[in-house]
Amino acid sequence: MSDTGSGIDRAASPNVPALEAVDLYRFFHAGDDETLALRGVSLRLYPGEVVAVTGPSGSGKSTLLACLAGLDEPDGGSVRIDGEMMSRRSEPERAALRARKVGMLFQSGNLLDHLNVKQNVELVQRLAGVVDADHSEALLDELGLRDRASSVPSTLSGGEASRAGLAIAMANRPVVILADEPTGELDQVGADRIMELLRQRAIAGAAVLLVTHNTHVASIADREISLLDGRIAT
Repeated sequence: MSDTGSGIDRAASPNVPALEAVDLYRFFHAGDDETLALRGVSLRLYPGEVVAVTGPSGSGKSTLLACLAGLDEPDGGSVRIDGEMMSRRSEPERAALRARKVGMLFQSGNLLDHLNVKQNVELVQRLAGVVDADHSEALLDELGLRDRASSVPSTLSGGEASRAGLAIAMANRPVVILADEPTGELDQVGADRIMELLRQRAIAGAAVLLVTHNTHVASIADREISLLDGRIAT
């Protein structure tokens, strides 16, 4: 794997999964009631592809995303990121792997309100142990945020905030980008711009998985995985 500008290059090993989940199960208990949020979900993401995860509310999409990112621990099964085990490790170990190899893009909440855009990007880099000023500047320039680098989140437009969130997700040249409704609060023009930027990350070699209710967004992904009652629908 070699750096190429503000992205990554995984073209040398396109058949090696960037992310692999095997038989994921997740149970939640409330009193005597048990909810099976995930029931044996398996999937692979490869470098260079964009995959959409769809399904009705309560189908397990958010739980799946949390398990893939190591934000939650599955009750059964395993997750590997770029060949490294994410599941069945301590939270500090999962956090370190996530910082190095996973970019998270949320519908909101990617940015800390008291830091400007550039400081937010640098904070994420510090969490991974590397602050690369040249990379962060090139990234903000690529996302059309050079003139907003010193702006705090409350002063950004919806489109700017989404692109700033994407800058956070891309700050450490992730192998995998996991996005939760990345276009949910945007108009069609803004949504298309975010999808174009995610596609560029895939072209550079990242694997992109996004959870979406937007049928247009799902239609332009390379693959669609539909969840229903915690299982992949067939």
